[in-house]
Amino acid sequence: MIPKEKVKDIITKHGVLEKELSSVSINKKLFAQKSKEYSDLNGIIEYAKEYLSFENTKTDLEKIIVDHNSDKEMIELAKIELNQLETKNNNNEKKLKVFLIPKDEADKKNAIIEIRAGTGGLEASLFASDLFKMYEKVSNKKKWELELISISKSDAGGLKEVIASIKGRNIYSSLKYESGVHRVQRVPDTETQGRVHTSAATVAVLPEAEEVDIKIEDKDLRIDVFRSSGPGGQSVNTTDSAVRITHIPTGIVVSQQDEKSQIRNKEKGLKILRSRIYEFERQKRDEERSKDRKSKIGTGDRSERIRTYNFPQGRVTDHRINLTLHKLEEFMEGEIFDEMIENLSLMAQEEELKKLK
Repeated sequence: MIPKEKVKDIITKHGVLEKELSSVSINKKLFAQKSKEYSDLNGIIEYAKEYLSFENTKTDLEKIIVDHNSDKEMIELAKIELNQLETKNNNNEKKLKVFLIPKDEADKKNAIIEIRAGTGGLEASLFASDLFKMYEKVSNKKKWELELISISKSDAGGLKEVIASIKGRNIYSSLKYESGVHRVQRVPDTETQGRVHTSAATVAVLPEAEEVDIKIEDKDLRIDVFRSSGPGGQSVNTTDSAVRITHIPTGIVVSQQDEKSQIRNKEKGLKILRSRIYEFERQKRDEERSKDRKSKIGTGDRSERIRTYNFPQGRVTDHRINLTLHKLEEFMEGEIFDEMIENLSLMAQEEELKKLK
């Protein structure tokens, strides 16, 4: 059961917005904001009104059914109508619950994805590279725009670390469940005895913060410049173009050296820093809001093992929802990525619905 006060609030809010939008004195910016709210409520208002009138309608039908003066045909019609009414009410309740789930303000944002090789040496760096290729393929299929921010390569085509921004529609909502430790089990090319090795890579997905989201004061930054270096410590160029930015209040540090220009490195570094601060503030708020109840999905905990990619058995398993797909090759090609994301989203939605009870 949904508390009636919450449903009444929907109807009241809809009425208030209707009056405000018909006012000639409302400014354009406020009008656009309130129009969006009104449009969202328009899609649910009918269900809210039906949900509130359910008890009264149900009582009226039950009276007809138990009334000895009612004829048989009237009683049968009332029973059919009552059955339909209860089915409709259950559907209305589900729709209202989904509507009342708190919206994640970051869902519509673009994302910054960071992939780092974890335990497992060379094999871990090769897996980090495979994961990045997978996200590239998903982006291509979905017509998302993936832009490389920084990359640090290892031997044999592996990656120590890669950071990229992904732009498109509702990107963060599609990728936010990817944060955590991704574990791989496979036989490396260098393994002569066919033994399966286990290694890991860490993925962090951050909502891309705009300047309006996070205001960074110059006084809160310490910026150090140094000479870019390539593999084995060799100098990439002869100018101090690499940049290390420290956000003093949070202690968050970002280093950027991919560009030859110090200005470009600083721009890219600030872009990453802004998103990391934004995510830091979001997690702090979320922890305060839900100290009593920790979500199993989408906690953003980078130390949590979330998924295992088992190559000998051709399966990928998401441990948060106990889902195993025996289509690892298709998954790595970005073919069935949506299937995994849809299941994670549904489970997260169910967790939120339980909180409304």
